[in-house]
Amino acid sequence: MTALLDIDQLLDQMENGLRQALQQRGIEAPALIGIRTGGVWLADVLSKRLGIEEPFGELDISFYRDDFSRIGLNPRVKPSSLPFDTEGRDIILIDDVIMSGRTIRAAMNEIFDYGRPANIILATLIDLGARELPIQPDVAGKTMALESHQRVKLRGPDPLRIEFQEAGQ
Repeated sequence: MTALLDIDQLLDQMENGLRQALQQRGIEAPALIGIRTGGVWLADVLSKRLGIEEPFGELDISFYRDDFSRIGLNPRVKPSSLPFDTEGRDIILIDDVIMSGRTIRAAMNEIFDYGRPANIILATLIDLGARELPIQPDVAGKTMALESHQRVKLRGPDPLRIEFQEAGQ
């Protein structure tokens, strides 16, 4: 396991990208939602950086996964918590790593079960670009490709750090 990326640089990139996206869309009061677990850690940091005082939401997408029937339920599943109404809201959805797009699809399905947002901005720390669904982040800290035997993982929450692993470790 090695940590090769500067987490603070990636967070700066995400913050700047989000500020730009919010300005371009004329959004002044977004609600943040983090996907457990890494997205929640990032939502905590980014809410402070962006000066968003409203509590952020936490999604556990376990029941919304399209492979649920094959892999079963994660034993650490917790209920999602959205301390605000999503109906008509501008949402920033945050995940740590986007690869296939399936996690984001599941997260959006769950969000829509709570209400229809006006807008969703997708922000991710790392974009691995191996899409199976046509879902792209609006903001990414870094876009990169990995070899088939490599994995990337956000560790945290304090301190946040990125680890690269060889498959099977």
